[in-house]
Amino acid sequence: MTATATRPSPPSPRRGTRRRRRAGARRTREMWLLMLPALVPVALFSVGPLLYGIGLAFTDARNTRNHETSFVGLQNLTDLLSDGDFWSSFRIGMIWAFSVTALQFAAALGLALLLNQDLRFRGVARVLAVVPWAMPPVVIGLMWRLVYHPDAGILNSVLGTHVNWLADFSLALPAIIVVGVWTGMPQTTVVLLAGLQGVPKELYEAVEVDGASPWRRFWHITLPQLRPVIVAITSLDFVWNINQFGLVYVLTQGGPGGQTRLPMLFAYEEAFRYRFAGYASMLGVAMAIVVLAVLGLYLWRQMRETR
Repeated sequence: MTATATRPSPPSPRRGTRRRRRAGARRTREMWLLMLPALVPVALFSVGPLLYGIGLAFTDARNTRNHETSFVGLQNLTDLLSDGDFWSSFRIGMIWAFSVTALQFAAALGLALLLNQDLRFRGVARVLAVVPWAMPPVVIGLMWRLVYHPDAGILNSVLGTHVNWLADFSLALPAIIVVGVWTGMPQTTVVLLAGLQGVPKELYEAVEVDGASPWRRFWHITLPQLRPVIVAITSLDFVWNINQFGLVYVLTQGGPGGQTRLPMLFAYEEAFRYRFAGYASMLGVAMAIVVLAVLGLYLWRQMRETR
């Protein structure tokens, strides 16, 4: 009589599915535990104040003692949309943000193309190019105030003029735009330079064989290859510039006559000079919506290009 060998029964598919689910849930718990030390400070110091500020925007909160804060709904938004001073600061802010962003990009692209060449002392030049990036905005503002000084400023000494650049109604905004470009150009240069170094050299070699001019190489190879980098850095530059406060505050404090009063300066004055905390919070919410709209446009364009 021969014994028949019995085959082990295969594992149940349902049991395997439950095992994978338990393993996935365990990995998810471990991931959240590892992220918790980083998420707690973000929640306390970023998300918490943000939500608090949004809540204040719908109240009549004031920075005064013995003031009973009450809910006013959209009254602050209605007042904001009918406030001529807000629209003036918004217009100045848009001029500032678009001008500085565009000029930063143009100057940084030229500098990045230069630093990408095989030049002597290229390493030293790259270090010097990022010096403004390492300086605090307050220091930069004080330095440029000395440059623009009507009596002892180096600019008037070179030009042989006696112009009060930061107090002139027609020159103050262009003057601070120049400072903004000088301040923000280094990080844009670094990003564009990194993008240039990522362009395959084979593309340039192929068009050189066809006899393409430097301009055609730049227009048909360099710019298309840099397009994702350009979209990313210009979007970030716009966000940084529209939220600028410290540099312009040190230079002009919004003067003369409100000609350089950016939206963040307007919000500062409403909150700390006139003590309308709720109204200033609504202004901050409105500017956050503008920034989110710009970022949404950037993300939409990125998704469209990756399809």
